[in-house]
Amino acid sequence: MSGDTCLGGALCPAAGHKPKAGGLKGGSLGNKYVRLNVGGSLYYTTVQVLTRHDTMLKAMFSGRMEVLTDKEGWILIDRCGKHFGTILNYLRDDTIALPKHRQEIKALMAEAKYYLIQGLVDMCQAALQDKKDLYEPVCSIPIITSPKEEERLIESSMKPVVKLLYNRSNNKYSYTSNSDDNLLKNIELFDKLSLRFNGRVLFIKDVIGDEICCWSFYGQGRKIAEVCCTSIVYATEKKQTKVEFPEARIYEETLNVLLYETPRVPDNSLLEATSRSRSQASHSEDDEGFELRDRVRRIHVKRYSTYDDRQLGH
Repeated sequence: MSGDTCLGGALCPAAGHKPKAGGLKGGSLGNKYVRLNVGGSLYYTTVQVLTRHDTMLKAMFSGRMEVLTDKEGWILIDRCGKHFGTILNYLRDDTIALPKHRQEIKALMAEAKYYLIQGLVDMCQAALQDKKDLYEPVCSIPIITSPKEEERLIESSMKPVVKLLYNRSNNKYSYTSNSDDNLLKNIELFDKLSLRFNGRVLFIKDVIGDEICCWSFYGQGRKIAEVCCTSIVYATEKKQTKVEFPEARIYEETLNVLLYETPRVPDNSLLEATSRSRSQASHSEDDEGFELRDRVRRIHVKRYSTYDDRQLGH
């Protein structure tokens, strides 16, 4: 039987009454049941339950430790009593239903550690690990907040890096009609690639750069390629920003960056795909083969273009 409030005026410690130290021994308790006041929460239990396991409670009630009692005979334990009922249930049955929330399990584990109940500590630790595995994110995407942070992330990464810079607010001109759709498509492709190559590539987002939409690819700490998806359109009496979605080129460069894994992971489909794409590149790049290059491949998709939006006949 347990409770969080006094069981009656006669059972409550007198106000201002100082507890006394008693050399209570297991045999001198006399009654089968003992009354416990744990941080203001009152509990009834038996000496048999309290001494079933080799814990601090067994030491208290087998005569190896002194206990404090008040004049009403309540044995005082200076701990939070919220989880003491669960502690007693574990001592009775060797098992309990753990709380659902992580913070509650952690609080219970702290009490179990205090009372030296190792079996309950192990149960709590196992439950916390299960919950951690259950809610562990599939992949984590850092968002750059400063150039120094970006440099530190790229230099410290043991994996290739793919960075997407998107910054719609950094725009001097109005957008073309489908630019917003293309910007969202770039972001969606980034999310899909980050899920597919999670564990092999570090994907990071940048929202503070100068470009509106630009992909950067890094291998072994240095930039090896860049795909800029932004162009300026000179329309009639106005300038507009155009955002492209070069999906094939972005996917190709993502496959290329996997060649910079350390240690490299053999991937025949990857080698075949990158070999085919390289065979279609310029002659100068073919001569360099698969050697690591110092220069950055910068791909600007229709960087500058012009059109006349006036209707025919005007």
